[in-house]
Amino acid sequence: MCADTTDTTLDYKETLNLPQTEFPMRAGLPKREPEWLERWNKMRIYTRLRDKAEGREPFTLHDGPPYANGHLHIGHALNKILKDMVVRSQQMMGRDARYIPGWDCHGLPIEWKIEEQYRAKGQNKDQVDVVDFRQECRKFAEGWIDIQREEFKRLGVTGRWSKPYVTMEYRSERIIAEEFQKFLMNGTLYQGSKPVMWSPIEQTALAEAEVEYHDKESFTVWVKFRVQGKETRSSAGSRLAVRKVADDLQGGFVVIWTTTPWTIPSNKAVVYGSEISYGLYEVTETPEECWADVGDKFILADKLAGDVMARARLEEGQWARVREVTAEELSGLSLAHPLAGATGSNGEWDDPRDFRAADFVTDEEGTGFVHCAPSHGMEEYELYRDLGMLEQVITYNVMDDGSFRADLPFFGGTYILSRKGKEGDANTAVINKLVEVGGLLARGKIKHSYPHSWRSKAPIIYRNTPQWFAAVDKVVGDGQDEYGTTIRERALKSIDELVQWTPQTGRNRLYSMIEVRPDWVLSRQRAWGVPLTCFTKKGALPTDDDYLLRDDAVNARVLEAFEKEGADAWYKPGAKERFLGNDYNPDDWDKVDDILDVWFDSGSTHAFVLRDREDGSEDGLADLYLEGTDQHRGWFHSSMLQACGTIGRAPYRGVLTHGFTLDEKGNKMSKSLGNTIVPEEVVKQYGADILRLWVAQTDYTNDQRIGPEILKGTADSYRRLRNTMRFMLGALSHFGESDRVEPSEMPELERWVLHRLAELDHRVRTGYSAYDFQGVFQALFNFCTVELSAFYFDIRKDVLYCDGDTAERRAARTVMDILFHRLTTWLAPVLVFTMEEVWLERFPGEESSVHLEDIPETPKDWLDEPLAAKWAEIRRARRVVTAALEVQRTDKVIGASLEAAPTVHVRDEALLEVLKSVAFEDICITSAVSLTGDPSPAEAFRLPEVDGVTVVFQKAEGEKCQRCWKILPDVGSHAHPGTCGRCNSALG
Repeated sequence: MCADTTDTTLDYKETLNLPQTEFPMRAGLPKREPEWLERWNKMRIYTRLRDKAEGREPFTLHDGPPYANGHLHIGHALNKILKDMVVRSQQMMGRDARYIPGWDCHGLPIEWKIEEQYRAKGQNKDQVDVVDFRQECRKFAEGWIDIQREEFKRLGVTGRWSKPYVTMEYRSERIIAEEFQKFLMNGTLYQGSKPVMWSPIEQTALAEAEVEYHDKESFTVWVKFRVQGKETRSSAGSRLAVRKVADDLQGGFVVIWTTTPWTIPSNKAVVYGSEISYGLYEVTETPEECWADVGDKFILADKLAGDVMARARLEEGQWARVREVTAEELSGLSLAHPLAGATGSNGEWDDPRDFRAADFVTDEEGTGFVHCAPSHGMEEYELYRDLGMLEQVITYNVMDDGSFRADLPFFGGTYILSRKGKEGDANTAVINKLVEVGGLLARGKIKHSYPHSWRSKAPIIYRNTPQWFAAVDKVVGDGQDEYGTTIRERALKSIDELVQWTPQTGRNRLYSMIEVRPDWVLSRQRAWGVPLTCFTKKGALPTDDDYLLRDDAVNARVLEAFEKEGADAWYKPGAKERFLGNDYNPDDWDKVDDILDVWFDSGSTHAFVLRDREDGSEDGLADLYLEGTDQHRGWFHSSMLQACGTIGRAPYRGVLTHGFTLDEKGNKMSKSLGNTIVPEEVVKQYGADILRLWVAQTDYTNDQRIGPEILKGTADSYRRLRNTMRFMLGALSHFGESDRVEPSEMPELERWVLHRLAELDHRVRTGYSAYDFQGVFQALFNFCTVELSAFYFDIRKDVLYCDGDTAERRAARTVMDILFHRLTTWLAPVLVFTMEEVWLERFPGEESSVHLEDIPETPKDWLDEPLAAKWAEIRRARRVVTAALEVQRTDKVIGASLEAAPTVHVRDEALLEVLKSVAFEDICITSAVSLTGDPSPAEAFRLPEVDGVTVVFQKAEGEKCQRCWKILPDVGSHAHPGTCGRCNSALG
């Protein structure tokens, strides 16, 4: 042993290259995140990103506008964070990624809030000046925009917050009106009277996107229509005769079934199916409490007859099938309304009801016959429209508020719904009257899915009312026919040829909706919105060519006023005279005061964001629209229709949809259930980065779950990632360019890390390009926790801490630097605050930010498949050793792996040579390893999944180095007592 010539008081710990960093283990995100937000605001970071990206290929994500009327919910957070991750990742991959946030401001929810305020003051909204009322709505929306803007920014969402787009801005209202005028001028706008979805509570028409379906208990009735002969007419139209009815049908009944008894007073016809098998059924015996009499005859679909008789409380044996009734026989019948001739009816229902075949009749439920009230059903309306018989079958019995017209016999003044949206008295009144006149065979109740207004949550009805429509099948003569000549053709072709769908199922949903959708109802009977800026000629019919005023000069005056004053200009005194000018007599024209469907507003946003803003899109198309799956019938849908009507194709190249957010048990969130997760509360408890990490970990294409336990798991994943970044920061203390080593000079282990980085670079870029954030994060998380923290870092701690200025240590630190630049930029789109903190720890400065960086290019020659295959085998063998040592540690034979010097038996000669070619003891973090090809002894440790490698445990021989803690035979034989040869050299 050499003589001791060193200071025996030397503290070896002080001689180690221990990690140096002030990066805290505890993140303190709720407190620190606002500081970074303020820093970014001072840096004007979004502007700097635009300056940096000048000349790059643009990428535009067009923001679907949230509604400005309340605090953010978890769905808002999911949506905006996803958008932010898209924009940030595209920017860091070299695009000019623009994001202009926006708000939807018009519409009924805000109007309702202002009405409530008026009612609280004892005022009637209808007695308030409409312009004053609209100004109150504007102020309300402005207040919520400011609140929501700060809530979105707190989530770390970047964008042009200083200049968002807002649908109620004067310029926006001008362009919305201009877009509407294109429909006016190209002939797709028309006024029609047809059944539309109508909310009696809100007293306005609704679009499909404004309707949601909930279970509702409805009355259901089986109603009798008496059979009579059908009148025939001459070619001149005069009545000739009544066709004779077969004797056994005379006096019989056709029975219909409906869940809307209130539509019976509006019945004009009954239809049957020409391919359905019908029979004549006679009652032979009746029990008590039955509305059928012995001898009554009913025509019913054979498949449904038994069920109908059971509903009428008739058992088998109390009725019999008399014979078949053919379609030819049915075609010779007409029917009497059950209220025909009723005392006090004033002849309201005395005309015969039409009776004919229709394609939409089935024998799946009901009776095989369908009662037709074409004013309250689209299929019936279309049937009689195509027959040219609408004038004979349309009724106007139901008023705006869902009440029957006051002069309707028996039912006038009754309501389909109460003022609170509950069941009114109309159904009961109709049922009672049918019982009184003997028109009812059976009644009951049924629970079924029924349309409700998504705003008021009250049931809706179908109601015939004059509305303004955009014709989706009318040929548009505007020369933009690349995708077709009608709105529907253009939309369907755009869906298949222009748009990329993520996931692909989104294509199928929108395609199937547009394929069968009716004309677009554009008008609403409210006050807060952009009006339908058109005029109709007094005395003309909607079908007349001159009914609508189409004049470029009038349109231009309207747009000029809207640009300066907003849409309020339409409602100011003298507006009609002002816009018509000297060209037209105001007495000859009516000004339309309906407002546009708010979906037309948001559907038009491509025109005043993508097309007209300097930071919009060069070709007016968005690269991506990103919203929830409900927007296939909402914003995706209306934007498609609007753009196909004005620019001839879809306004977007890509559509990404996400699911809904549920609680931990998979239940829909509800305040009443107390299972809601509020973004603000998550941010206060954990920080926004935890919420962002939750988004990145979810499969957003399906419904996601969130709750306290899930968030705890997310926070744990965050801590593990944070520890990875902290280790790198500590290892890179004082790293400079002089420490850098070229890949060709690195040990195999470092070159293996570079290989993995090359693979991951491809995975990250393809994943971000495909918006696969879950896939990207999972790959990076596994790499950080399994391949770095639990493997590479664990192995290289010894070199980093204990080596002197060796080539191996410089190589490890070079790889740490390479890792740092890639991991921070790869993860920055997700963990926007944390990666900024990590970046500034190394590169402080007022102008420094990870978000101004791009993802570094990764050399292709880092890929080394043979090396990767070799190290996969090494890692397989290492697993057996570490598992064997864990057994010894559990049994308390050893405390640390450095106390071991196992013998590893390797059956495969090639693998044995591979393990001998590397410092396998360092890889296994043991003080020594003996590698042998000798047969394995029986007591050797084995892992079933790793065949051919076994381990015999042995303790390391020698003394423990007081500096690196390895147990080696040479410890104590060097100038520095208590050290091994490597550590002695490091001390000099």
